[in-house]
Amino acid sequence: MEGSGREEAGSSSAPKTAQCENGNDAIASCCAGEVEGTEERKDGSDQEEIESEDEEHEFVPGPLLSLKDELEKDKDDESLRRWKENLLGCVEEIIAGNMETEVIFHSIGIISDGCTETMTTLPITENQSRMLFSLKEGSQYRLKLKFSVKHNLVCGLNYVNTVWKKGIRVDQSRGMLGTYAPQRDPYEHLLEEETTPSGTLSRGLYTAKLKFEDDDKRNHLELDYCFEIRKT
Repeated sequence: MEGSGREEAGSSSAPKTAQCENGNDAIASCCAGEVEGTEERKDGSDQEEIESEDEEHEFVPGPLLSLKDELEKDKDDESLRRWKENLLGCVEEIIAGNMETEVIFHSIGIISDGCTETMTTLPITENQSRMLFSLKEGSQYRLKLKFSVKHNLVCGLNYVNTVWKKGIRVDQSRGMLGTYAPQRDPYEHLLEEETTPSGTLSRGLYTAKLKFEDDDKRNHLELDYCFEIRKT
C-alpha cells in the first residue's frame, strides 16, 4: 500500500485530494511510530521500576544464631518449643551455644561381597597403614562412614573422591550425604556403590583422596588413603 501511495504522490495527474490523503497517511504512520516508541520507552521504564522494586524486596537473611539461642528464643511457646525439639533433637548438652558447625569423622570402612567388612579409625595416624582395602578386580563395594555433628546444622554435606594410579588421575566421583542436625549418637552413612576396574592394566596399587565439604565450602575432612586391586 505504501508503494502505491508513493506512485500517486509522484504522479502529476493525481488529484489534490489524493495527495492530501497520502499526506494524512504519512502523518498517521509517523504518529503511530512515535506512539510505538513511547510504549517501548514506557516498557523500559516499567522494567526498571520492577527491577528497582525487586531490589527493594530482595530477601536479606537474618543473623546466624546458635541452636541453643534458637531453642531458647521460643521457650515460652510450648508447642513451638516441642516442634523444634522434635526437629532438632534435645541437643542442649552438645551445642554449648556455639554457632560453628563441627563434623567429627570417627571411622571409615568398606562393605563388599568379596571381603569381610573392615573398619579403620579416624584420623589415621602416622603409625597406621593408609591401605584401607584390597579387592579383586570387578568387585562392587561401598565405603561406610561414621561421624558426629556438633553445635549447629551442617547443610549439604558432600564429598569428592579422587583416585590416582602411578601419579595419573584415573577416576573422580562426587556425592551428597545431606543435611544433618547435632545429636548425641553418631550418624552412619554408606557412600554410593563403586565397582573396581577389571583387566591386567587395572591391577596394582592406587592412591586416593576423600574430601568432605558443606554448602558453605567448609572443609570437614581430607583423607589420603591407598587400596589395591588384585587378580580375580
